[in-house]
Amino acid sequence: MAQRVFSDRYEIVRHLARGGMAEVYLAHDRLLDRPVALKVLFPEFASDRSFVERFRREARAAANLNHPNIVSIYDWGEESGTYFIVMEYVDGRTLREVIRADGPLHPTRAAEIGADIAAALGFAHRNGLIHRDVKPGNVMIAGLVKVTDFGIARAGDPNESLTQTGAVMGTATYFSPEQAQGHQIDPRSDVYSLGVVLYEMVTGRPPFTGDSPVAIAYQHVREDPVPPTRLNPDVPAPFEAIVMQAKAKRVDDRYTSADALRADLLRFAQGRPVAAMSSAAATAAGVAGAATGAAAATAAAVPTGVMPSAAGDSAATQMMAGAEGTRMMPGQQTEIVEEEYDERPPARTSTYIVILAVLLAILAGFLFLLARTLGVGNAEDVVVPGVVGQSQEQAQRTLNDAGLRAEIRNSPDASNEPGRVLDQDPDEGARVERNSKVVLTVAGAAEQIEVPNVVGQRLAAARDTLEDAGFTVTTRDEPDDDAPQGEVTAQSPRARERAPRGSAVQLTVSSGRARVQVPSLFNVPESEAASQLRDLGFDVERVLTADASVASGRVVRTEPGAGTPLEKGSTVTLVVSSGPPATTAAPTTAPATTSPPTTASPTTFPSITFPTTTSTTRQGQN
Repeated sequence: MAQRVFSDRYEIVRHLARGGMAEVYLAHDRLLDRPVALKVLFPEFASDRSFVERFRREARAAANLNHPNIVSIYDWGEESGTYFIVMEYVDGRTLREVIRADGPLHPTRAAEIGADIAAALGFAHRNGLIHRDVKPGNVMIAGLVKVTDFGIARAGDPNESLTQTGAVMGTATYFSPEQAQGHQIDPRSDVYSLGVVLYEMVTGRPPFTGDSPVAIAYQHVREDPVPPTRLNPDVPAPFEAIVMQAKAKRVDDRYTSADALRADLLRFAQGRPVAAMSSAAATAAGVAGAATGAAAATAAAVPTGVMPSAAGDSAATQMMAGAEGTRMMPGQQTEIVEEEYDERPPARTSTYIVILAVLLAILAGFLFLLARTLGVGNAEDVVVPGVVGQSQEQAQRTLNDAGLRAEIRNSPDASNEPGRVLDQDPDEGARVERNSKVVLTVAGAAEQIEVPNVVGQRLAAARDTLEDAGFTVTTRDEPDDDAPQGEVTAQSPRARERAPRGSAVQLTVSSGRARVQVPSLFNVPESEAASQLRDLGFDVERVLTADASVASGRVVRTEPGAGTPLEKGSTVTLVVSSGPPATTAAPTTAPATTSPPTTASPTTFPSITFPTTTSTTRQGQN
């Protein structure tokens, strides 16, 4: 692939990576003089018509995703029987490389990265795209956090990809349960995958591993992961609650959207209470109630001074094994129970049972008081619904239907659609009195700032000027007869207009002078041919040549030939026929007569040869 050029524009520089469906190369855009990432699909995918059609559709959709946390798609096309995508080149490391090199990230840093990923996913979901392949290898870290491979993952079939060795190994690690089972997916499937990425960022390893993609997918569907705090005790409980809610196996138990997950991650990073803790507390209350009832039944069933049977120990060990999710814990737990049985007399066993029952009762009472404090069970209280990510009008209707009132606070945010709910207080899942107020932070119009003038600048300089002023940049190429290639010829919004901070400014960039094909002018009268060429923007020269096949004054050919693309202003030479070449006449002898012979020599006419004249006449000369 070295030195290969795609579309006569993108020159391969070096290989970057190999993915499940494509090779990725660093390439040089000759037209705009910039580095780009070129993704070339494997031939086996290019031969599948249905896949190619899905690929085209998704590439077009992904190209419309203009967000600071999404890698831009510039171009796509077909070359030598396969298809390629031209993307923004991000000079940085993937999140996978960061984790492997640096180990587990600090939870606050992991929350910041996760919030940026969630922002990209939320924007894509609002535009009808589900990523379906969220993983550390598709996240670039280069100052900004950028998510790549939007649209391509959706173009594939997860049922097919499970059978492709090498293509799915990394992907299966981040599958949602419904994706692993081939069921219908929605944006919450991306939320699950992001939960797996969050887990890996703070523990240094994904929650499930296995010898095959199918084995890993089975664990996503059937098994519970080891809690992050078991692998990294420095992980705070609120962050663990966020991770566990994001990767809940039941779709309805997860965050309602990527925006809701982002809001909780930002709350954690800012040191504020997170909504996931409320859900965890409610779950713990239910579990504690069941545990209290079980303890009471056990205390009543075991007489004082009687040692629990081996079967009871076995049952406890099995329950512990299920809770821990490892194979080491059963052996350790069994060993501890045997030591207590051997060293302590049976008479003291009942004492420990009583102490255990008292401790469980105290725990149950504490949880009961906590539940009362939170308002659990109060018939006059209502549960606050989650409205983050909804429009302001939809959120107000949702709260009104729940018996609550909305108070709106606007916050300028160019990265979100105006009127979109960014945060809520109290958080989703909290219990409050009916008719209470819920404060909604709503994205308002971003600060309006003046757009600088970059017309006439080179693209790189114009991009730097606009980004320093607080804008993002999109480009479109357009031929221009007056501007050199790579120069900005127009901008929208125009200079000195005011636009929201963070919004996009589209630059029209010269791709050089327009090229026009030389028309076919064979046997066309010279004057008419010259007129056609001048109308197309060419200069005209004229050369005469003798040609018996074309009448005098008509065009024999053009130089360059017909169909050659030339820039306007180039010179085209008309080769015009001067008629057939002249011939040499044979000597003529006077016929014999009856007159007397004379001594004069017979009269002969010398041969006359008309030389072929070649003259050059420029435009406007005859």
